[in-house]
Amino acid sequence: MKESALHFDQIVQDRRSVRIYDSDAFFDHDAVKRSIERGILAPNSSNMQLWEFYRIKSPEALKKVAWMCMNQKAAKTARELVVVVGRRDLWKKRQEALVAEMERVYPDAASKPAKRAMNYYKNLIPKYYWTDWLDLWGIGKKIFFFFAGLKGPMVRHGNRADIRISVHKSAALAAQNFMMSMKAEGYDTCPMEGMDAKRIKSFLKLPRKAEVVMVIGCGPAAEDGIYSGRFRIPNEEVIFEV
Repeated sequence: MKESALHFDQIVQDRRSVRIYDSDAFFDHDAVKRSIERGILAPNSSNMQLWEFYRIKSPEALKKVAWMCMNQKAAKTARELVVVVGRRDLWKKRQEALVAEMERVYPDAASKPAKRAMNYYKNLIPKYYWTDWLDLWGIGKKIFFFFAGLKGPMVRHGNRADIRISVHKSAALAAQNFMMSMKAEGYDTCPMEGMDAKRIKSFLKLPRKAEVVMVIGCGPAAEDGIYSGRFRIPNEEVIFEV
């Protein structure tokens, strides 16, 4: 096993969801910045990067958001809270940025790679992300995919719920990058779904279509910050070979 794999294995083994943080220990807030920057290097659907990260740092803001997280200790004692937000509503802005990037990467617009990339981002991406109020376009896509799938493999997601799931999955990948990075920096984290997302959206002044994916508490762990030993279902019950 490579030395880098040994280091990574140690980080994975050491990472735990810490519920209580030490208020007196030194905490390098720049580690959060570095870890978010590593987080956004995560793989994501079509490289659309439909995510945002909000650092809750001031004592007043921490107190308010911790209350919105049901006053969990992982939120109340955190030295910072990071709110991970899914932004499916920004797909047009991200699409424009990616089209510009493809034009830079493929200066010869007549080449096959350029045509393929432009067709994907100019033609297919709008068909996937655009939705109407009743999601009739999404229903129509699902019907089309069903019949097209009778002949062979077909990507079958395309309605509003599918898009939301895709955005949340990508944001979760970035969140995991962030948490592993924080552990590598010597700090701990705890992802939380127990929260009042509506109030957090209002506090952050987010638009209606933005969605809070999770809130992550972080800081130096207190001695009693981990509630119990790690438990996992046996590997043979969850890992299979075909």
